[in-house]
Amino acid sequence: MTDEQTWDFSSLKALFINCTLKKGPEKSNTEGLVDISAGIMKKHGVDVEIIRAIDQDIATGVYPDMREHGWQTDEWPELYKKVQAADILVIAGPIWLGDNSSVTKRIIERLYSNSSDLNKQGQYAYYGKVGGCLITGNEDGGKHCSMNILYSLQHIGYTIPPQADSYWVGAAGPGPERGRDGLRRRSGRGGRPGASPALHRALLEHGVTRFLAPRQVGCARRLARGRPRRRSPAPGRRGRRIAPAGR
Repeated sequence: MTDEQTWDFSSLKALFINCTLKKGPEKSNTEGLVDISAGIMKKHGVDVEIIRAIDQDIATGVYPDMREHGWQTDEWPELYKKVQAADILVIAGPIWLGDNSSVTKRIIERLYSNSSDLNKQGQYAYYGKVGGCLITGNEDGGKHCSMNILYSLQHIGYTIPPQADSYWVGAAGPGPERGRDGLRRRSGRGGRPGASPALHRALLEHGVTRFLAPRQVGCARRLARGRPRRRSPAPGRRGRRIAPAGR
């Protein structure tokens, strides 16, 4: 995204859920990628919160509150309040054995458990909210993991704008830890690791347009990209085609 502010994003809230397998405060390469992405959003005025899921006591299951299904503790109901308060949800996690981590899967399952809830307008809980993902790993699978997360989010009701994913990946097999030690990784959806302009433009732009009437969406998108508003056709000329001379 450019440094020029062409739209006000200060009314938006973004929640990043880091699904690393490492408990805090251990260094997480996924956290390094999240920090870059969250920093871009903060720069544009978005209210950002980051949660490391493994540090929360989130029960396994597909019900809104697993304490009603045999679990002694479950912090998901409290975390779900933050999910509901956010306009933008970004799920971030590592690749293990070519797939998403077990923590990523758990978060998606718990999101699914609330997908039948209704908001105050009688719409499904995630209606009008925007989703994206960030992936890290020393092996291939960035697109596969992104596909899995983004499909799941749209299935439960999130809006997924184009190019709403970004990832750091290195060569397959054993190798040095990368990301926060200054080594570069291959990146998806952008020229620098994890800082995909398309990802952030899409998330912010759709986060704004969810509040607008359909006729205003096109104008908002042009403004977000720094383009002037299109003029409406003159009265009486809407939909008419002018034939070229000689025909």
